[in-house]
Amino acid sequence: MSRKILIVEDDETTASFIAHGLEEHGFTIDRADNGRDGLFLATDGTYDAIVLDRMLPQMDGMAVLGALRAAKIETPVIILSALGTADDRVDGLTAGSDDYLAKPFALAELLARLRLLIRKSGAGPRVETVLACGDLAMDLLARQVRREGKTIELQPREFRLLEYLLRHSGQVVTRTMLLEGVWDYHFDPGTNVIDVHISRLRRKIDDGFAEPMLHTVRGAGYRLDSVR
Repeated sequence: MSRKILIVEDDETTASFIAHGLEEHGFTIDRADNGRDGLFLATDGTYDAIVLDRMLPQMDGMAVLGALRAAKIETPVIILSALGTADDRVDGLTAGSDDYLAKPFALAELLARLRLLIRKSGAGPRVETVLACGDLAMDLLARQVRREGKTIELQPREFRLLEYLLRHSGQVVTRTMLLEGVWDYHFDPGTNVIDVHISRLRRKIDDGFAEPMLHTVRGAGYRLDSVR
């Protein structure tokens, strides 16, 4: 069963290096490039482990870690940092991290440490195999989407987009969140790629059904919800 890792790292080169390496070993990856978004994602409790950079924009890694532990979220956290003295490591561990790895590091070592943390934590968070919102359901193992018992055929990118929306159902997701979470872009390419895919997805999951589920929140983003 695939393990889900959250990478909170503002350096694109480092984040891509980690993400691609872990994906090659069967992990499912979500990414955030600042502390605020990282904390938002981490609070949903679905991750088996979090790779957390110490120095982040908007909210530093130690503050993110403190907020998680204050909220009683015990997801294993490994801190990555260019600050690698003994005192730095002690500070990180005292703040509530489960491990501390100084930069530069070898991917093999990070992989081994993550596996150890996940093993120590037991089964880890329950890995969802079915996501649902109202009468819309997605079977992640069968790669199947159904609404009111009717099968909905989606292209791979549409499936990933709907998966992201289902994981954040009831919440407003911004264009930036979609670009990073679905397209792995950490910049706005200045195209209408999101609008096109949202339009296609909306036709497939809403047309022919009594109530629309995919809503545009003017000036903010999009929301998947079974309530208008």
